[in-house]
Amino acid sequence: MTQSTTEQTPLRIVHVVRSPVGGIFRHIADLASAQADAGHQVGVVCDSLTGGAFEAEKIAAILPKLALGSVRLPIAREIAPSDLRAMAKVKAALTPLEPQIIHAHGAKGGVFGRLVGAWMGRSRPIARFYAPHGGSLHYDSRSAEGRLYFAVERALERITDAMIHVSGYEAETYVAKVGRPRCEAFVVRNGLTPPEFELVEPAPDAVDFLFLGMLRDLKGVDVFIEALAKLAAGRAAPTAVIVGDGPDEARYRAMVAERGLADRVSFRPPTQTRDAFRLARAVVVPSRAESMPYVVLEAIAAGLPMVCTRVGGVPEIFGPFADELIPPGDADALAAAMAALAADPEAAKAAALARRAHVGDEFSLKEMSARIENIYRNAIEIRLTRR
Repeated sequence: MTQSTTEQTPLRIVHVVRSPVGGIFRHIADLASAQADAGHQVGVVCDSLTGGAFEAEKIAAILPKLALGSVRLPIAREIAPSDLRAMAKVKAALTPLEPQIIHAHGAKGGVFGRLVGAWMGRSRPIARFYAPHGGSLHYDSRSAEGRLYFAVERALERITDAMIHVSGYEAETYVAKVGRPRCEAFVVRNGLTPPEFELVEPAPDAVDFLFLGMLRDLKGVDVFIEALAKLAAGRAAPTAVIVGDGPDEARYRAMVAERGLADRVSFRPPTQTRDAFRLARAVVVPSRAESMPYVVLEAIAAGLPMVCTRVGGVPEIFGPFADELIPPGDADALAAAMAALAADPEAAKAAALARRAHVGDEFSLKEMSARIENIYRNAIEIRLTRR
């Protein structure tokens, strides 16, 4: 990629996303903060229907860095008649901000951001970028929903300057399900800040295992509970904490009660990641699908023993340690891996520190932000040469 001649010019950047929760918003918050620190003017547009006090606090935490502010307005998760009204509101919010860059994230954000950017771009140049973060790529290409979403993805390539994937796996999945992009496409993996590489020590009353994330089947919470039940039926009787919220929380609480685990498994609302890490001696990530999950990066950087499934971009994070990963959706394999970890805590800690050294060399927020800025600037340069 060539160096842009506009390198020193501050940019006006707006990130558009539907759901301000989980790893996708962690990515946006980190990137927006780094961009603001680099001297750019940054704003965020996101949904007002998703999340609660925890998410509101996250938005408030980055607000001082957002020179272009934060706008929340109602955006339905699924395709709905209200989308036209919501899109008009997104345009009304973006127009006075006069962005040079619209960086759209996730399936719905990708549609809104690129369509509004193209609409506004009729009067002045606006570069449009799209990061799927898994999103529609989780759909089966044989399903009616999948075919619809992938057709939309294909059509929107024509108004996209570049796609920015967070993992090689995501880029490959896009090609397999949608087709080879008719715009430029790059892989820029998520990165962490130096303080996140400080070791986390478990609290004195820490339980054996932690699940941290959205409470939905895609994240494998049901598999985690089944694995705990299998261990409890044998000699081991592990303790665990499930931290997060989501659409399937009530069902998971019922599963825990039905399997006689209520005295050994507790639930807690979303909390800061490193505070959650102190609640347990090991982290379990039993996901059925992921792209480039922050929780895996953060747990490894914190030096925590962990059990994780082989999904999405996780093998890219584990690198030379990818053979430690287990198949998704397999409660027996998960239980066996958890039992092995608990049986030899010293070996588990040594393995955790080896993974930490690897991640420290490969994943950096500074590098992530710099690469994305270079992608932006090259797209702007191309647009300027076409005028």
